[in-house]
Amino acid sequence: MRFSRRRTLLGLAAIAASPAMPILAAPPIDAAKEFGLDTNASGSDQSAPLQKAMNAAAKTGRLLLLPGGGIDVSDIEFPTGLQMQGVPGQTILTSPGNKRLGHMSGAFDVGIDGVIFQANAPDEAAGVQGLIEIEDCRGVSFRRCGFYNNPGNGISAGGSDLLVEDCDFEGAETGAIHSQNGRDVTIRGNRIAGCGNVGIRIWRDDPDMDGAIITGNRISNIRSDDGGSGQNGNGVSIYKADDVVVSDNVISNCAFSAVRVNSGRNTQIRGNTCLGSGEVAIYSEFAFSGSVIADNIIDGASGGISMTNLDNEGHLATCTGNIVRNITPTSATNPEAKPFGIYAEADSVIANNAIENVPGPAISAGYGPFVRNVVITGNVISGARYGVAVSVVQDAKAGPVRISGNIIGAGTEHAMIGMEWEKIVSTDLVADVGRYPNIAIGDNTIG
Repeated sequence: MRFSRRRTLLGLAAIAASPAMPILAAPPIDAAKEFGLDTNASGSDQSAPLQKAMNAAAKTGRLLLLPGGGIDVSDIEFPTGLQMQGVPGQTILTSPGNKRLGHMSGAFDVGIDGVIFQANAPDEAAGVQGLIEIEDCRGVSFRRCGFYNNPGNGISAGGSDLLVEDCDFEGAETGAIHSQNGRDVTIRGNRIAGCGNVGIRIWRDDPDMDGAIITGNRISNIRSDDGGSGQNGNGVSIYKADDVVVSDNVISNCAFSAVRVNSGRNTQIRGNTCLGSGEVAIYSEFAFSGSVIADNIIDGASGGISMTNLDNEGHLATCTGNIVRNITPTSATNPEAKPFGIYAEADSVIANNAIENVPGPAISAGYGPFVRNVVITGNVISGARYGVAVSVVQDAKAGPVRISGNIIGAGTEHAMIGMEWEKIVSTDLVADVGRYPNIAIGDNTIG
C-alpha cells in the first residue's frame, strides 16, 4: 500500500483529534514511611534503609522522597536511574567523617535535588577524594544541594559527565568540585566559599578535549593550604583540558589566581569579575594555546592578566575589552611577583583594554628573547608607573611587536620603556625605537 504525503498528514490530524490516553506516573517512594528511614535516630547508622530505598526507587523508576532532618550514613552507592528529592535546606545526609559519604561507578541517569551532604570530621578521612565520589558515569546531576566540611573535595568525579547547578559548597579541605578526564561537565550558578586549595578543578591526565562550561558561579575565599607556586589557591584551575569556557563568574579573595589555565587549548575566559586576587588574577601559562580573555573586570591583584611561557610553547591569545585596576605593589603569596597590568609573550593581541592604577608597567610584552608577534593597540592607560614595557633583547628568537593607537595618560614615570630582562635600557622607547628593528610604534597619544 502506498502512502501519500496528504494521507499521512490526514492520519496525523485524526490522531491529534482523538481523546488522549492517560499516562499514569508511578507514585513516588517515601523513604521514611516505606523503608523506615528515621531522622530522629541521631548517631544511628541509616545507611542500610537508605540504600534499600534508593535501589527500589531506581529499579522501579520512581522518585525517591527523603524527609527533612539529619540522617547519618556512610559509603552509600547511588544506582543507575536514581532520582532522589530531599527537602531543600532541611534534608541532611551526614557522614561520620572517616569514610566518603557516597559513591557511584558506571551509573547513568542519576539526579539528586535538594539534599545537603555533610561530614562531621573531615580531618579523619585520610585518602578520601571527595564527600561524593563519581567514576565513569553519565547523566549525573546535582541541583539545589549543599556540600559542607568536605574531606578532600565536595564532589570528585573521574571520566564522567556531570551537571552541578544552584548548589552550595563550603569548608572543603581541598576544593568544591574536581573533575578529572571529564566529558560535558557543566558547573552553573553555584556558591563556593572557604576551600583549602581550589574552588573548581578541570584537570586531565593528558591534553585532550574536555569542553567543561563553568558559568555564573560565585567563588570566594580560596586558600592555598598545600602551598606551591600556583597549583593551589585558585578559584578555577584548568590543567591540560581543552575547549573549556569560564564565563560570568564572580571570583574573590583567592590566594593566587581567580582563573588559572595550565597547558589548556582554546580556553575562553569571558565576563568574569575577579576581585582581590593574591597573585595574577587571570593566568594562561605553560603550553597553553588559543586563549580568549575578554570583557573581564579585575580589581585588586599583584598582576592583572598574564599570557606567558613561550619557552614551553605557550602562545596564541587575544586579550580584549578587559578592565584592570588597583594592582598591588607586592604579593603576599608569591614574594617574587612583580606588579603589572597585562603581560604577553607570543602571538597575542592586547586591544581595547582599560588599565588603571598599576605600580609597574600597565602592559608588558616579552621577557628576554621570549617575545614574538605581539600587537598592543587601542588601550587606555592611566595611573601606571610605566605605560608600555617591551623586551628589546636582540636575539634571533625575538619577533615583531607593534604598539599603536593607545592612549597613555599623564602621570606615568615613563610612557614606553625598553627592557633587557629586568633592566630598563630605554626610558623613551618612542625616541629609541630605531635601535630595535623588531619593534614598530606609531599613532599613540601620550599625556
